[in-house]
Amino acid sequence: MEDSEQSSAYTVTQAMNAAKRGLEKIRLTVIGEVSEFNDKPGYKAAYFSVHDDDCSMPCIMWRDRYNASGVTLQAGMLVELTGNFSCYPAKGRLQFSVASMQLAGEGKLRMQVAQLARKLDAEGLMDASRKRRVPALPQRIAVVTSPRGKAVHDVIRTLRRRYPLGELLICGVPVEGADAPARIIQGLEAAWAAQPAPDVILLVRGGGSYEDLMPFNDEALARAVAASPLPVVTGIGHEPDNSICDMVSDRRCSTPTAAAEAIALSADELSNKLSNAQDALRRSIESYMQAQRAHLDRLLDRPLWHDAHYLTGSYFQTLDNMEERLVRAIPDALSADAHRLELLKGRLITLGPRLCERFGRDMALSAAKLEALSPLKTLSRGYSITYAADGHSVIDSVEHASVGDAIQIQVQDGRLACTVDTVEREAHV
Repeated sequence: MEDSEQSSAYTVTQAMNAAKRGLEKIRLTVIGEVSEFNDKPGYKAAYFSVHDDDCSMPCIMWRDRYNASGVTLQAGMLVELTGNFSCYPAKGRLQFSVASMQLAGEGKLRMQVAQLARKLDAEGLMDASRKRRVPALPQRIAVVTSPRGKAVHDVIRTLRRRYPLGELLICGVPVEGADAPARIIQGLEAAWAAQPAPDVILLVRGGGSYEDLMPFNDEALARAVAASPLPVVTGIGHEPDNSICDMVSDRRCSTPTAAAEAIALSADELSNKLSNAQDALRRSIESYMQAQRAHLDRLLDRPLWHDAHYLTGSYFQTLDNMEERLVRAIPDALSADAHRLELLKGRLITLGPRLCERFGRDMALSAAKLEALSPLKTLSRGYSITYAADGHSVIDSVEHASVGDAIQIQVQDGRLACTVDTVEREAHV
């Protein structure tokens, strides 16, 4: 009997391997809070523990599966794990081998919000360069919030105390529930369409749980805030809360009261600001006047104002020098011209007889030619020239005269006034 019992006994290794095979058949999905996390560089797996109010469970997740999950574990996270129990025979330790993992509850919501934040940030919706400056002294302020919540009363009370000059436009919308994002967008659109247009929009909500603030992490609402034609200041929840709307708005404040304080100076702050501006303006004017006075003093010290010849002296001196040079230059030029004239006169005297003899002969020949061609010479031989009545037009054909026309006939020593009695055409030979 003892031999039979002894033959059925397991070694420690066999027992642990049997337990391992049996446990690996159990596949579960477990939700627990991360209590310990060990992720040292070079490890092939991530080691951590999850617990609830009564128990703790060690877990192992191989590196490739951990990286693929997209979850960065931290103590306090609520996670949902799917896998099977296993056993590490060398240490005799029970562990849960995680095949897949995701955040659970609020942790899952936070992961979704973080993913959306990264997406919108990559599109540039959170860039500081696109955020607009909020007007220093807005005349009309639109408030988009619940008309029955504490936030709207905080804003009204704060602005009444600090900035009673501002006109308030309340756009009441629900800020909780599944349809809250769409209703808030409608509230923003109502503020955009208001006439006269507001200078700034306050998008506010009082405190609450992470789930309560989830409408302000809605993608459509975030894009509406980013695309707003008017500056948007957010005051959502309390100081630690930070929603997607906060990230894309033109200015994020910690609470609704802080948002109301941020858009307008208090009466005391405005008075101090005006006083400081007045002092700065006075100092600037005084400094400018002193600089101009010093500049004027430097100008008054210039010789221009004390010496009548400061500007014209050098010109008068130049004029005197030019006059002196001119007085010297004219006699010298006249003397040189007289000398050249005497030389030309001598040359003319020397060349005169020869020039006169040559030109005289040429003139005689030209005169003889001119006399031979002269009409007067022709007239002296008994010829005449017939002119029309105007005394200028020469009649050289019977075609140019008619019976009764008055004509003039030029002879050697005068003109004869005649009248045409007959016109006879001679036949051409």
